[in-house]
Amino acid sequence: MERSAYTEMAAIDENHWWYRARRRIVAEMITQHIAKRPNLAIAEIGCGTGSNLPVLARFGQLTAVEPDADARAYAATRADATVLEGRLPDGLPLADGSLDLAVMLDVLEHVDDDVAALKAVANKLKPGASFLLTVPAMPSLWSPHDEEHHHKRRYTAQTLRAAIEAAGLKIEMMSYFNTLLLPMIAGVRWMKNLTGSKEVDTGMPSNWLNNLLEAIFAFERHLIGRLPLPLGVSLVVIVKAA
Repeated sequence: MERSAYTEMAAIDENHWWYRARRRIVAEMITQHIAKRPNLAIAEIGCGTGSNLPVLARFGQLTAVEPDADARAYAATRADATVLEGRLPDGLPLADGSLDLAVMLDVLEHVDDDVAALKAVANKLKPGASFLLTVPAMPSLWSPHDEEHHHKRRYTAQTLRAAIEAAGLKIEMMSYFNTLLLPMIAGVRWMKNLTGSKEVDTGMPSNWLNNLLEAIFAFERHLIGRLPLPLGVSLVVIVKAA
């Protein structure tokens, strides 16, 4: 990503509605679908500035991997986790077959060869281990936000499924999410595209609006995996290793 994107992320990711709600959703997904025993061996791959680490550390022994030196240093201050330098697909500093859970949140879209990246993560999983990942969805939502964050693509359920299956992994659960706010987000992004605006979606709204948006988005933790969500700003998948 651009250096400015990391700086903006560190400034807002503790309090911004999108990050806060996504952490609540991820915690619910792990609790309901993955954490069948305590003290899992967990790695977050592409941890950025580390805002997810305190949540993930609740579930076991946590390692994080991040290529950017400044983001890595900031992440190391945020939780009891080892934060290592590494990158996908060929530079993961993790032992093969060592993980009960790999987590990759909005990372795969940054990698040129997504199938190779998925295979690299799969090699680090124990037999039967889980891999939780999220990606931005709906190519029609492409905007300056994607360009600022150096995204290579936005996914559909079909393109993400194809990449996962090409990597030899088995999908246990897949769902769109950030569905309830999709009309608002789509309207904003399409209007920016029509007007040629280069403004990115990283501003902090007022407190009341921030809390409202978080409540709406986080409510989806009760829906994902229970009700079909046919479209959304993002996709979430739980994958099982062979």
